[in-house]
Amino acid sequence: MGKIKIKKDDNVVVIAGEHKGSQGKVFKILRDQNKALVEGVNLIKKHAKPSTQNPQGGIIEKEAPIHLSNISLTTADGNITRVGFRLDDGVKVRFSKKNNEVL
Repeated sequence: MGKIKIKKDDNVVVIAGEHKGSQGKVFKILRDQNKALVEGVNLIKKHAKPSTQNPQGGIIEKEAPIHLSNISLTTADGNITRVGFRLDDGVKVRFSKKNNEVL
């Protein structure tokens, strides 16, 4: 799929699929699957047996992975943007193509 331009702690918006328009923060990137886990987006219900971490057991809501092609990075003011790379003083940095800001 090419280079992964979204990183952990980036603010993103879902641009396609069932959760289109939802916003959240990326808390994990699954590089081998080209997917990401976004806080509060694509929640699923999982039946859990009682364990030491969850002695009650029951139904737990957790985030499911969403494909990187279905999410887009947002700027500080909430607009969707694409990501570019450039050299600033010999250091490679990511920047927003919409407003030329370093991310």
